[in-house]
Amino acid sequence: MNILLWVLQSVAALMYGASGVMKVFMFDKIKDEVPSFGALPRPGWVALGILELVCVVGLIAPSVLNWRPSLTVVAAALLATESLVFVWVHTKYNETGSIIMSVVLGLVMALIAYGRLVLRPIA
Repeated sequence: MNILLWVLQSVAALMYGASGVMKVFMFDKIKDEVPSFGALPRPGWVALGILELVCVVGLIAPSVLNWRPSLTVVAAALLATESLVFVWVHTKYNETGSIIMSVVLGLVMALIAYGRLVLRPIA
């Protein structure tokens, strides 16, 4: 279970890292290509991107450094909650592929949070 959680944490960190960079640094380039980017003003998307980037660090660093590993649980729970928000946003804009991706990522983040809290905590 520990290896599975590490793999999920690593893949999720890469995906959310790319997503956060896109929201913070590439918003103007892609806003016209993604209809749901109209749901929030630019500062809202930048704030969500920064949250994602902070959570990416929280998914990996506390567990690797064995320093407050409970922060990994918090980061995963925040990203799972964010995924729920994105499901609502993508539903509003009828973006089926993005809805599915948000649901899957939300479930993965919930599994990581539960796994690191209950199943295989980093002690």
